[in-house]
Amino acid sequence: MEKFMKYIGQVWRCANIYRAEMYEKLDIGPYQDSYILCICNNPGISQEEISKKLYVHKSSVARQLPSLEEKGFVTRTPDLHDKRILLVYPTEKAFSAISEIKRVHEEWNDIVTKDLSESEKNIFCSVCSKIAEKSRNTVSTKPREDNK
Repeated sequence: MEKFMKYIGQVWRCANIYRAEMYEKLDIGPYQDSYILCICNNPGISQEEISKKLYVHKSSVARQLPSLEEKGFVTRTPDLHDKRILLVYPTEKAFSAISEIKRVHEEWNDIVTKDLSESEKNIFCSVCSKIAEKSRNTVSTKPREDNK
């Protein structure tokens, strides 16, 4: 079998270039859209929970959140029960960005699958879903040592 990760990587990088251009008016980068969606769907989420939900390293979350906070998309407040934990809340600006973020995602999906039949799109999504599930299961069952 050909190494499909090469193609996934190319699609991901091209999608990032596209989203970077489309998000200029929102003043967010292509990696920040998933953070905004996650936080809007989970107000009061901790930074560690964001890391787990997005399958990114804690240091990535720690780098992205100050930028989103400076731009007015989120606020962070210490947990009342454990001051070491910061809880992240979306602002109205974050909620107002959701429709544009979803529109850009939908537009990208339409562009790159335009020449596929409905059957091919369904098969592709089904295969991607299986690979994503296997990927999530693999990393969630493997012991993580974040600070090594």
